[in-house]
Amino acid sequence: MTIDPEVLGYYEQGGEASRLRGGVGRLEFWRTQDVLRRVLPPAPARVLDIGGGTGVHAEWLAADGHEVELIDPVPLHVAQAERLEGVTARLGDARDLPVPDASADAAVLLGPLYHLTERYDRVRALAEARRAVRPGGVVAAAFISRFAALHDGVARGFALRPEHLAAEYHAADTGLMVSPREGGFRGFFHDPGEILGEFADAGLGEPARYGLEGAFWLYGDIDVWLDDDGRRELLLDAARRLESEPSLLGVSGHLLAVATRG
Repeated sequence: MTIDPEVLGYYEQGGEASRLRGGVGRLEFWRTQDVLRRVLPPAPARVLDIGGGTGVHAEWLAADGHEVELIDPVPLHVAQAERLEGVTARLGDARDLPVPDASADAAVLLGPLYHLTERYDRVRALAEARRAVRPGGVVAAAFISRFAALHDGVARGFALRPEHLAAEYHAADTGLMVSPREGGFRGFFHDPGEILGEFADAGLGEPARYGLEGAFWLYGDIDVWLDDDGRRELLLDAARRLESEPSLLGVSGHLLAVATRG
């Protein structure tokens, strides 16, 4: 198993444990949960959480009654995830899963494809997920939008710094994101159309694509909405209604693509 040392260093800072539990990350979390609960097989199902990090999604999947195995290349993540009730966790690479063929009902990749900058590796990871699920099983993969860095940079003011703006433009043009900050994020950001070709080349059917946050993640008062129960439900419903509108897919910070193995 090989992992980019810079990617490993980024995650060894420990920020992944809290990223989806506060601020705008909560919108990504709740919308991911919303979509997965609609598309995964009913519990109890055997679910592989590939690149599952510290187990933020594995935890609720297990609480929903699924049998969850988390596989991640970062030792810190595995150590944190294996403490969760109902979750087994071990080291592994999305491109070479340590599981038998057709051994799961569903496989979710909610992070690995962010960091595989070569298309060959991304297709290989999707093909491995396909191999691991039974015929009729579900493969769901998360992607960062090609335009997320530029949207975020303007919204939060990072784009005012020339070195950040250059990185954001480069990501929008090529998909390759290399943060100019020491220890910052590096990876690959997808144009929504690219997702279709990668699923096809992995032997999967055309996926349904969901824009998770819509444009709402860019709102300056997003925390006001997320902190209020009534406003939050309205916001989540609005995002759900727009989630598959083709003209809006690239506005979301994150996308989820879901296909069934034939």
